[in-house]
Amino acid sequence: MTMVRQSRASGQRPTILLTRPLPQSRRFARALADICDLPVVISPLMAVEALPTTLPNGPFSAIILTSETAVSIAAGLSGLPLRAYCVGDRTAEAARKAGFQPASAQGDAKALLALIRNAGEAGPLLHLRGEESRGNLAEILTKGGIVTEEVVIYAQRPQPLTAQARALLAGDQPLIVPLFSPRSARLFLQEAGPLRNPLWLAALSPAVAAELAGLAPDGLEIAERPDAAAMLVAVQRLIASACGFTPDHP
Repeated sequence: MTMVRQSRASGQRPTILLTRPLPQSRRFARALADICDLPVVISPLMAVEALPTTLPNGPFSAIILTSETAVSIAAGLSGLPLRAYCVGDRTAEAARKAGFQPASAQGDAKALLALIRNAGEAGPLLHLRGEESRGNLAEILTKGGIVTEEVVIYAQRPQPLTAQARALLAGDQPLIVPLFSPRSARLFLQEAGPLRNPLWLAALSPAVAAELAGLAPDGLEIAERPDAAAMLVAVQRLIASACGFTPDHP
């Protein structure tokens, strides 16, 4: 794997601030350790809360899963079909480990819609999702002739930045911040307040970047695909931009 190393001795090393829920932040931090040796601070802006769930009367031909969190909660529910349409490979892999038979759209909500339509699915389908959701999948599918119901099975409750993260934002140390959703971008802006730091931002999608329009960061990278692997590439580009790093091919 390509490594990035600092090519100049002067100047402050940036810190990478991760704000995803704890399991996802820890996994991304492990991936970052393979490409750089910069310090990483984890301060989740949201915590997952499973909600009491009553499933509608079935049977359903398949479920729709649009996050790993939905998979983890769906795994504890009874009476679900095994077939699952998943938004991406990470969600599909989690679904496979949970005992489902997943098909991955390898993309976003638009790709997921295309996957379901191209599969010749007759339905009915059940979308198990979080409180915050983009794309109106159930409504669009139902209007297109594939009856789809949806149930909110979890919420992501906002939580404040840690004292360590606040100390970073109150200083002048350079920061690199990957942001994975429009909501996390909004929460980051609310929590961070006026920013003095040299700041480089990575956005999972144009929708995330749009939430950051009020900032004037030193650098902004939008991931080429809405997944963690593409975000890792975006962060690597930010490291190069922020610090004058040069690729080192072992």
